[in-house]
Amino acid sequence: ASRAAGAVCGGLEGARVACVVVAPSGGRATPGSTSDGSRLVAGFNFPESSILAEIYGQALAHDGYSITYKLNLGTRQVVSTAIESGKIDLYPGYAASELEFYNKQAGEATSDPAATTAKLNSHLQPLNLVALTPSAAVDKNAFAVPQAIADQYHLTKLSDLVPIANKLTLGAGPECKTNAFCLPGLQRVYALQFKAFKTLDTDGPATRAAFKSGAIQVGLVFTTDADLKGLGLVVLDDDKNLTAADNVLPILRTAVATDEAKTVLNNIDAKLTTADLIAMIDKVANQHQDADAVATAWLQQHNYSS
Repeated sequence: ASRAAGAVCGGLEGARVACVVVAPSGGRATPGSTSDGSRLVAGFNFPESSILAEIYGQALAHDGYSITYKLNLGTRQVVSTAIESGKIDLYPGYAASELEFYNKQAGEATSDPAATTAKLNSHLQPLNLVALTPSAAVDKNAFAVPQAIADQYHLTKLSDLVPIANKLTLGAGPECKTNAFCLPGLQRVYALQFKAFKTLDTDGPATRAAFKSGAIQVGLVFTTDADLKGLGLVVLDDDKNLTAADNVLPILRTAVATDEAKTVLNNIDAKLTTADLIAMIDKVANQHQDADAVATAWLQQHNYSS
């Protein structure tokens, strides 16, 4: 699907697609631009992040900003480096995961999104970054096993893995090895010691292929995934509450966080729900619709696009 009129698309290094949305003035955004009206929006390398980046970017474009996109930029390490250096202006983040990344895994995140975001901002402020009001939409890390493994070992919750973890391989993106809510959390909270850890993508095609081939028996997935049941995967209950408040929220450079931009983005977050995320991810992952078109449809439902 193509963008609305006024969008010019082309390749951009490190991105699946980049589009310049021409503002009413006719000007184009340039990467890393700090001039009034130009913003570069980036996303992590998984579909949900692309959808959210499109929603934030298109809402700002609807308000008259000139927007460029750098979708599928990479892991949190890549994206954070880019925003700290001023190469991008905005990305959709997750409150608890951002906090634990920026505070070097200090374990400050809680189940309270407002408190978690406040702590996050205390770490972002010295970096000239700001997190806005968290949305009600939450996407937490979860861990799944194939139905056959769940049946074989009678698995329904993460605690059930304790006696058999040393027989199983865990697969996830590279961040999992240091993320407080992934491998370190599984070791700390559940005392799980896996047979091996296999570095894959973050809940993407490589993870699904590894499940299918039997290369992994436990894998990191997201709670908003709409295709887990269809893939024959069982999400294990987090019975000891490892995960914290991973509410969606935008991370911006303070240099571009004008009152107008913050109002637009906070209004988006006030309307965004977890059910919305699940429905939109289903359209992209299972119905093969484009992230930009799915974002446009959501915005049209909420009077942000015409």
